[in-house]
Parts: sequence; structure tokens; C-alpha cells
Amino acid sequence: MTSASVGFQCPDCVGAGAAQQRQPVTPVGAPIKEKPTVTYVLIAVNVAIFGLAWMSGLDEAIGNWGMWPAGIAQGEWWRLFTSAFLHGGFLHILFNMYILFIVGAPLERLMGHLRFGVLYVAAAFGGAVASYAFNPVNTLSVGASGAIFGLMGAFAVAGFKMRYDIKQILFLVGFNLVLGFVLAGTDWKAHVGGLITGVLVAAVFFYAPRNKRTVVQVLGVLVVLGILVGITMWRTSELLALPVY
Repeated sequence: MTSASVGFQCPDCVGAGAAQQRQPVTPVGAPIKEKPTVTYVLIAVNVAIFGLAWMSGLDEAIGNWGMWPAGIAQGEWWRLFTSAFLHGGFLHILFNMYILFIVGAPLERLMGHLRFGVLYVAAAFGGAVASYAFNPVNTLSVGASGAIFGLMGAFAVAGFKMRYDIKQILFLVGFNLVLGFVLAGTDWKAHVGGLITGVLVAAVFFYAPRNKRTVVQVLGVLVVLGILVGITMWRTSELLALPVY
């Protein structure tokens, strides 16, 4: 028996009562997790892939796995995902991983592991799709910047929803967007695509009604991904219609 303020209770009764208590969740309905495991894993994966690419030949790896519209149109669709895990040099990956850490870790604590992972992959895909859709056919682009911009956009959405001061994150987004516009060789289209995707996915997660939260979140993400797939199909048909193909 277990002592209680009104006498004694059987252990099974205590266990059943504890199980019925509502567990604390994040603002998007995920279980609270203190350790940003997905952020750490993403950083490790990006660094490991960069190391392998560097040892095997960075230019060759970028050519084989980077975002290249001509290759994607011919069926090399994996480039829309692999390009987000490649980087063009040490400064490129160092900057991206730093932003991933300072933005990703607190955002993952707000969203939970699963939703944060979905957000990252969706934003990476959105950045690659924008790059594919609006860049010249022979463009070659790599980097996690699309995903990073998606995280920053999502952080702004979260802050707005929770009534936090979001001036700093808005400045960070704006400053990096301007850099992308003025620095030669920067794929700003991927930045914008990732940012828009991140904002949309975060809005679905943070503004879903509580009584239908999971259903709305799943359907919302599927709608966003469906739009991205539609843009990809449109661009592919456009490229295949060119005389060069």
C-alpha cells in the first residue's frame, strides 16, 4: 500500500492515476525534450559528409550530388536533397553549422524532435526546389542555407505566436538575405525558398487548433510538400521542352 493524505492507496491505483495525468507538451503539442538531439545529429551529419567529400574530392562530390537543374530534369531527383548536405568550403560549413546550432537548439526544444526534423527537411527541400525552379539550367548549388533560413523563419513565427520580442531574429534573417543578394556566387533563391517553406510549416505547427492539432499539422505539411512537388514537376516539364533536351 502507498500512503496518501487520506489514508492508503493500492500501488495499481496510484499508477493508473499518474498515467491519466496530462503530460507537459511544447507549444506545438510535442513531448518536452531538453536535449536538442536532432540538431546535434544534423550538425554531425553535415560535418561528416563534408569531410568525406573533401577527402574524395570536393569538386567531384559537388558535381555528382549538388543541385544541378539539368541533372534533376533528367531524373537525378536525389540532388534536391543531397545538395543540402554538401558545402563548398570550410567557411561555408562553419557559418551554416554555427547558425544551425544557435537557432536550431532552442527551436527544437520548442517543437520537439519529430516536428523539428520535419521542418528542417521540408525547408531544405523548399530551398532546393526554389533553386531548381528559378536558376539557369546549368547552375550548380550546394549548402544547408535553405534549411537554415527555414529555421530562422520558423523561429520568427514561434516568437510571434508566443509574443516574444522577435526583432533580433528578424534582423538576422534580413541581414543574411541582404548578404545573399549582394555577394557573388550566393544562391539567394534557395535562401528565399527555404525561408518561405520554413514560415509555412512553422505556421502549420504553431497555429494548428489544439483539438485537431495532429491532423491539421500532418495535412498542412503535406499541402506544403505537395506545392513543392508541383513546382518541381512544372520546372521539369519546362526544361524537358527545351531544344537541348
